[in-house]
Amino acid sequence: MTQDVRGNAGGYAPVRAEGRPHAVVDMNMRQRVWGIFSGSIGNLIEYYDWFVYVGLEIYFSREFFPAGDETVSLLRTAAVFAIGFLARPVGGWVLGIYADRRGRRAALLLSVSMMCFGSLMIGLTPGYQTIGIAAPVILLVARILQGLSIGGEGGSAAAYLSETAPKGQRGFYSSFLYTTISLGQLLAMGTLVLMQQFFLTQAQLQSWGWRIPFLIGALISLVGILLRRNMKETESFEKHAKGVKGAKGARKVSAIREALRHKKACWMVFGLTLGGSVGNYAYAAYMQKFLVNSAGMAKSTASLISVLSLIGFTVLQPVYGALSDRIGRRPLLLTFGVLGTFGTVPLFTFLKGTQSPWVAFVVVMAALAVVAMYSSVSTITKAELFPVEVRTFGLAVPYAISVSVFSGTVEYIALWTKKSGHENWFFWYVSACICASLICYLWMPETKKTSLIDRD
Repeated sequence: MTQDVRGNAGGYAPVRAEGRPHAVVDMNMRQRVWGIFSGSIGNLIEYYDWFVYVGLEIYFSREFFPAGDETVSLLRTAAVFAIGFLARPVGGWVLGIYADRRGRRAALLLSVSMMCFGSLMIGLTPGYQTIGIAAPVILLVARILQGLSIGGEGGSAAAYLSETAPKGQRGFYSSFLYTTISLGQLLAMGTLVLMQQFFLTQAQLQSWGWRIPFLIGALISLVGILLRRNMKETESFEKHAKGVKGAKGARKVSAIREALRHKKACWMVFGLTLGGSVGNYAYAAYMQKFLVNSAGMAKSTASLISVLSLIGFTVLQPVYGALSDRIGRRPLLLTFGVLGTFGTVPLFTFLKGTQSPWVAFVVVMAALAVVAMYSSVSTITKAELFPVEVRTFGLAVPYAISVSVFSGTVEYIALWTKKSGHENWFFWYVSACICASLICYLWMPETKKTSLIDRD
């Protein structure tokens, strides 16, 4: 029979091989649940480390970039944040190939180890007043390392969860990827709120307290490492790997060439990610700073609003994921695209003028309820576009490029437009990005019906 054995290290050309049964033991439900739990918890830990940087910028920006103007210091720290995002495509490329060669489990273990080291570097690095220019340089290196980690995490975790989830429930189970991303962000913001409200003064946070969450992140990353060491590899990858090993005369081709065989799917990943990730970072990550710098709220109040709205955002992920198993992925994406395109400018404009924390919470929560329609199904939608041999690489690289170019610059663009006196340009920018994704959603097929996971 004819067997296609593309993929190992980036792909193989089709060869004719003997048809042998795969000696792979199917995962039982307990193993599936444990795998999804371990992969998700590791993802939570990684994103806690990633978002701790965002939440604490308002405290440590002057530690690494001293300046008379707080917005200028934040701009410089945001630039480092953006550079960390630029490392994500490289991480997606390298770890994507690694995951398609060595397995999803191995790539996930490597990514959480890199994140652990990056957080430890930031938490222990002395400030500019102590070691001068070396301080921002070390911060930059640590952030690049974290960017490489997150870039590889996205594709590997998405492939693992989608391949592990039972058929018919993939939307529900894969939604836990974004659930744990939200929980990681929530844990980061919650840590900050607890320190603000109960343990440290503003002066202590500004001086040394901001280091504590980074050190906690490095410590709990060790838990992620232990969990992922005991994960079972997915059936899809094991069957594919055994097929490649058993085939004779396989011709190895480059990862990029193999991905180009699915260039339409790659463009879809890029397009559907663009608006969703920009909307997510604008409403979930940048919102805390927007409420402080633009609406004039206290830092502690803005942090509390962010935490409460993220709780609701997190709860909605599996709800929408389960809904997509019934009605499909595309209706949710289209709803997000329409509401995000036409609602972003008036929503930000309203928030800028509000003085009531409760009104601000309701509005932010409504915005995140819309964004959750994208985030809950983004993982499974992208995974369903690719076959097993190129799933991690094909998913990770265009996703990471889209996130790096657009999401990674959200905060910088927001602060730059505010500094230049045209903050409303940022509102239109977010709306335009979501509109671009809406066009993609209109064009793409319903992946629930055309899923390539079923063909592994």
